[in-house]
Amino acid sequence: MSDTAQVAFNPLTWFFSPEGQYDPAFAPPLPEIYREIREAGFDAVHVEIPEGMRVPDYRRLLDDSGLAPAPGYFQAAFSAPAALPATIEAARRVAAHHAELGLSRIFIADGFPAEPRLAAPAQGVDADAARLDRIAQALGAAAEAMVAEGVTPCLHQHVGTWIETEAETEAVLAALDPALLLLGPDTGHLAWAGADPAAFIEKHLDRVGAVHLKDVHGAVQTEALAESLDYGTATARRLWTEPGRGDIDFDAVLAVLARFDGWYVVEVDIADQPTPKDTAAVSARWVKNRLRASA
Repeated sequence: MSDTAQVAFNPLTWFFSPEGQYDPAFAPPLPEIYREIREAGFDAVHVEIPEGMRVPDYRRLLDDSGLAPAPGYFQAAFSAPAALPATIEAARRVAAHHAELGLSRIFIADGFPAEPRLAAPAQGVDADAARLDRIAQALGAAAEAMVAEGVTPCLHQHVGTWIETEAETEAVLAALDPALLLLGPDTGHLAWAGADPAAFIEKHLDRVGAVHLKDVHGAVQTEALAESLDYGTATARRLWTEPGRGDIDFDAVLAVLARFDGWYVVEVDIADQPTPKDTAAVSARWVKNRLRASA
């Protein structure tokens, strides 16, 4: 990890119940979440502007919290042709908001969940080359709208979507020009789907535009497959953990990314500590130690 790298935290952790259910009503007010992220030791946060909030007001919230904006996330059902016009307009709007905040990268993913893959995650079930080609073309149209706003999307492969496996990620990358679509690899989702995160990132290093740092407990990953757990149950069993506390070889990942000086976003779904703030603090200490080690 370069000593000039920029690191942020995703507030996702505050939105999960201990049972593994994502529920916005479960989270405290956003100013409180941002204050805790700052107190935990992070200087930046994954951008997600609340519905109806103006960009200048969101910028003021960040400034008041002492946080810088970091690349957020756009997802859509790219396999649904009828929804494409609305998807392209939404992509354009989100990219324009990122540009107004001074960002030039955003993560982009297929819509979550793809129901068969929610039931049997990380196995590439119901794969369909024709559907994947349609998704790639639709994603390319949305990417064009984003690039026109000055923001380049970074493909984020995600278990439970139609871009889940290493092969599917490779196919989408091959279908689209790097000028339209960079790579935004997620170490945790790569590992859960059976890929070697370091090897995959090294193969596409010149195309990496932003990175999600996410760790997994290998034992839970094994249980999920052996017991045919669905996505939510695997998550509730604490599949995810703070970086450095699981089984991903981050020494190898960060060695590959030694000269990468873009954005890293740390992400943990359910806190693997007593509170989300504790999770953020553990993550921040790990990041700072790694930055010092790489300097």
